[in-house]
Amino acid sequence: MFLRSLEMLRENDSNAGKYPFSISAIKNLHTLEFKSNVTFFVGENGSGKSTILEAMAYQCGFNTAGGGKNNTYEVDASHSILGDHIRLSWLPKITNGFFLRAETFYHFASHLDTMPQSLPYYGGRSLHEQSHGEAFLSLFKHRFGKKAIYLLDEPEAALSPARQLSLMRIIKDLEHEAQFIIATHSPILLGYPEAQILNFDDHPVGEIRYEDTLHYIITRRFLENRKRVLQELFSDQEEDG
Repeated sequence: MFLRSLEMLRENDSNAGKYPFSISAIKNLHTLEFKSNVTFFVGENGSGKSTILEAMAYQCGFNTAGGGKNNTYEVDASHSILGDHIRLSWLPKITNGFFLRAETFYHFASHLDTMPQSLPYYGGRSLHEQSHGEAFLSLFKHRFGKKAIYLLDEPEAALSPARQLSLMRIIKDLEHEAQFIIATHSPILLGYPEAQILNFDDHPVGEIRYEDTLHYIITRRFLENRKRVLQELFSDQEEDG
C-alpha cells in the first residue's frame, strides 16, 4: 500500500458555503485513512465521493479529465476545485498510476488517437474502434501494472456484470503490488474480498460492511422479492397519481 491517508486542509472558512465545500461529507471530513490495497467509496449521487477522488487525482499529478501524468488535454469542467485543499500522505510516494473518469472517457480515447505511438500500451488499436465496455477492459488489461495507484470513478459504467467480474480478476492479480481506490455503485465490485468500504452517506465518512451498504441491501431485496418490490413501487406511483 502506498497512499496512507488524506487530510482536508482548512486554513480558512471562506469557502465553507460554496460548492463543493458545502457537500455534507466534505464539510465534515477531516481525514481518511486507507487500510487496504483496495478501497471503495460508496454513497448516493452528489455525496462527494467523485469530487474527493478527482481531488486525489489532482494531487497525484494525473489529468483530472482522466489519464496519467503524461496525458495532457482539456475537457470543460474537469478542473478540481478541491485539489488544493487536501494533503495526501504516502509511504512510499509513487508517481505512476491512472485516473479513470467514466464520464470523460470518450475524450481520453480521442486524446490517445492523437498519439498513435501510445496505442500499444492500450491494446494496440484505437479505443474508439472497440465497444465502450471493450475499451474499458482493454485499458485495464494493458495499461494497468505494478507499483502504481489507480483511481477509478464508476468503472462499472461501461461494464456488463461479466466484465465487472473480469475487472475484479485484474485487480486481484495486481492488488499486492498496486493500490486501487474506486468510487462505485456496483454491488458486484463492492463484494471484492477484504476491501475497505468508505460510506460517503455517513457524516463524517466512515467504514461500512459490505452487507450493510444500501447497494447490497436493495439489490438483494430486489433479486429475492422482485414482484413484491415492483408492486410496492408501482402502487406508490398510482397513489401519487
